[in-house]
Amino acid sequence: MNKNRPVNLDLSTIQLPAAALASILHRISGVVLFAVVALLLYLLDVSLKSAQGFADVAAVFNSIPAKVVLWASLAALIYHLLAGVRHLLMDLGIGESLEGGRRSAVTVLVLSVILILLAGVWLW
Repeated sequence: MNKNRPVNLDLSTIQLPAAALASILHRISGVVLFAVVALLLYLLDVSLKSAQGFADVAAVFNSIPAKVVLWASLAALIYHLLAGVRHLLMDLGIGESLEGGRRSAVTVLVLSVILILLAGVWLW
């Protein structure tokens, strides 16, 4: 093995391609959704037990931290949905080229930002 090969350990200087960024974010959004589902199912259970439980959950959702968590959950859902559609289209043979993959990744990233901001406006 060549011991004189260049080594770049400064991660802030590495520029990921759009497709790699889209793929990494798709995985992260899936993990976030998996974690949030447990919390939302718990809140659903509490809200269905009694009228007081429903009122308690409604009060929780009116707080700012809960709205931030809900917005993050919606952001993960929006991104994961769009990136999942991108992957399904690529499975069908649409956008499999290098340029097509880059364009679809950029499209998913831009659409996600727009829809996530709209979700934030709707939620607040």
